[in-house]
Amino acid sequence: MEIVIDPKQLWNQLIAFASEYKLLTSLLLLIVLHFIKKGVLLLIRRISSQRGEDRRNQINILEQLGNAFIIIVLMMVWSSEIQTLAISIAAFMVAIVLATREFIQCFMGFIYYLGARPFRVGDWIQMNTIIGEVVEMDWAKTALLEVDPESFNYTGKHVYVPNSQLVTQTVRNLNFMRRYRLHSFEIVNEPTVNAYSLLPAFHARAQAHCEYFRDVAERYKGLIERHLEQEFIRIDPEVEIKTNELAKVVVKVSLFCPTAEAHELEHKMCSDWLSLWFRAQKEEQTMLMQQQSEHNNANLQASATTEQRSTPSTGM
Repeated sequence: MEIVIDPKQLWNQLIAFASEYKLLTSLLLLIVLHFIKKGVLLLIRRISSQRGEDRRNQINILEQLGNAFIIIVLMMVWSSEIQTLAISIAAFMVAIVLATREFIQCFMGFIYYLGARPFRVGDWIQMNTIIGEVVEMDWAKTALLEVDPESFNYTGKHVYVPNSQLVTQTVRNLNFMRRYRLHSFEIVNEPTVNAYSLLPAFHARAQAHCEYFRDVAERYKGLIERHLEQEFIRIDPEVEIKTNELAKVVVKVSLFCPTAEAHELEHKMCSDWLSLWFRAQKEEQTMLMQQQSEHNNANLQASATTEQRSTPSTGM
């Protein structure tokens, strides 16, 4: 005798079982969907690792969508209980909204992120005074790997920012500064020599330090300016000489350079400027000493001539 399985009847039996044993059904669904999600994410990670691609942003979005799907399925299983619970607490909805408004704002911030996409996982951003690389994002928070704003190196600290700040605070995308950035620094000296006389030699040395990455900087400059639709970057170092409120000589250097080598280039250029400065100062001191020596010799010769002229008259 052939056994015929009616799909409709089997489905009705599954629905009846799920309605009668909701707790067991929820547990089974949670386990099955969780392992399916983990398997899919693990497969994507392996494929991206083999191809050498950065798929952290796609993995993060799929993980959040998977969590949302699990929650929706569980809500469908417990829909009647949730509806009864919602009706019973209708009088307390205002209090619940007020108590959970921070979480609601975080969720709205996540919705804003999905719509506007101001950044992606892996980008460098600045939120308030915090600079970091986005490593993870869910509906409640954004996790940043903190970056030192002075050296642009990782500090090793994780910063968790509520998503509500995506709507209420200014968010700056610094992703283009990961490889190259506009770096500026100042050197302060006493006004003992003419700084403008050292400018040609110092500018030549500074340009020589930047020559080895000039081609890459040109390409990266074009990429940034095409994205921002504005030309504002100069490849050659710019040197400006001014004075501060204490009448000191201030040399300001601005250059477009690799982020990882900015401080090394700063140290080299500071060393060049100070070597030129002290050499000029030494030459000026030598010149002053020669002038003083010549002046003293001239005075001695003048006094000797005066004595020679006065000696005969005294003898007479």
